[in-house]
Amino acid sequence: MDLIHLEDSDGDRCIVRVTGRFKPGVLTGHDVLRADVLAHASFVDARLQLYLFQQDLDAWQQELTDLAPGTGASIGGDRGLSLVLHMHEDRSLSVTIDDPDRLSAMLWIRPQGNWMGEHHDRLEQVRHTWPSEVVETAPMTYEWRPTRQS
Repeated sequence: MDLIHLEDSDGDRCIVRVTGRFKPGVLTGHDVLRADVLAHASFVDARLQLYLFQQDLDAWQQELTDLAPGTGASIGGDRGLSLVLHMHEDRSLSVTIDDPDRLSAMLWIRPQGNWMGEHHDRLEQVRHTWPSEVVETAPMTYEWRPTRQS
């Protein structure tokens, strides 16, 4: 399921595809989501790994909501790969992908249509498919949420 899918008429694209939970059924990794970052342009064709915590999704939602010309939004970064979108005055995006161990690249993408609204919908689909089912009751102490579906 694509959390981020940015593509333009030139075929340049950046996709963050959530593939599932990192450690299903294990309290410390159940709510962590695995994702592939797929980047393609004339000079790069890459597939990288990204791990997303629930707070990453919360931050992404807020930054996407606030995104306007001259500002940016990011996801990841605290634990390795980061993806940063910067919106320009013409509403095109420079997309910076930085994986300290493997790749740094910047793509210029001109998304079409109501891409911001579509990305809010994508986020809700990801949250619906893989809801948060773990609660931290004290530092480094975790429990299943009472609402967890077995």
